[in-house]
Amino acid sequence: MRKRLKEIAETVGGKIIGDGNTIITGISGIIEAKKGDIAFVANRKYLHLMEKTKASAILVFPNITNSSRPLIQVENPSLAFSKIISSIGPEPIQFPPSIHPTAVIGENVKLGKNVSIQPYVVIEDNSKIGDHTTLCSGVYIGHYTQIGNNCRIYPYVSIRERIIIGNRVIVHSGTIIGSDGFGFAALRGVHHKIPQIGTVVIEDDVEIGANVTIDRARFDKTWIKKGVKIDNLVQIAHNVVIGENSIIVAQVGISGSTTIGKNVIIAGQAGLIGHITVGDNAVIAGKSGVTKDIPANLHVSGFPAREKGRDMKAYAYISRFPKLLKKIAILEERIKKLEEKTKK
Repeated sequence: MRKRLKEIAETVGGKIIGDGNTIITGISGIIEAKKGDIAFVANRKYLHLMEKTKASAILVFPNITNSSRPLIQVENPSLAFSKIISSIGPEPIQFPPSIHPTAVIGENVKLGKNVSIQPYVVIEDNSKIGDHTTLCSGVYIGHYTQIGNNCRIYPYVSIRERIIIGNRVIVHSGTIIGSDGFGFAALRGVHHKIPQIGTVVIEDDVEIGANVTIDRARFDKTWIKKGVKIDNLVQIAHNVVIGENSIIVAQVGISGSTTIGKNVIIAGQAGLIGHITVGDNAVIAGKSGVTKDIPANLHVSGFPAREKGRDMKAYAYISRFPKLLKKIAILEERIKKLEEKTKK
């Protein structure tokens, strides 16, 4: 890579502050960057690194102007950085349309145009695979399942029976969609399995990370709506609904029949109990324990999860307990001495 900064600005649709003829020979993170690299700052808490970095230029937000280095102002520095990587990085792996001879394809299966079925894929009877969809090695597709157009299902994904998946969906390795919901009825100390006869519906433009589990509904459907992005190692229980464009980060657990609104962010290792509602645009901080409904537009944290400001105050009070206990011990000793003097 060897480009002038003004060429890169044209690629990302940004505005240059400084010398547009600066030569860029590489890309890197703001900390690791060396001379000739272009870096980016997508989080304002890292702005102080701009004067410490060795990068020759930096992608920044539009209102950032002060720097000893040339800048490219863009609306979203992280996205712009991704465009630069795409323009100079290796070509993405492509799977040519074909059906590998080791694939096992059942009866009445409908395959769309230009599908790619890789080695040891199993497609059960009466399933449907859309146009330009790729099923990588070892994928299992259950009976009567439908997968839309332009999807990519990575190795060793299991999509069980009667599941519906939309268009342009990406599912990463090891994920299981449509496993039974966790339903049992106890009678005289014995747990009896409750049949889980519902389905899972995944709408268009969803991306699901590696080793995610999405359970089928007891009745009706578990529903992942358009544009949702799910990180690795997430558990989504039966009859959960996740609204459009929400983000679920790694190791989140969502219990059954919980409804998540639109544009919600649930950070890593948060846990949600069942039968609650999270409103649109809510943010749930990492490791939060959500035990009741969360209104729209609220940022919560802690256990039990509550408005972030309240939780931070509570944590501050708790951190003061050791000092308070020492003060109490000193006061108790003083009181004891005064009581002894009074008795005399």
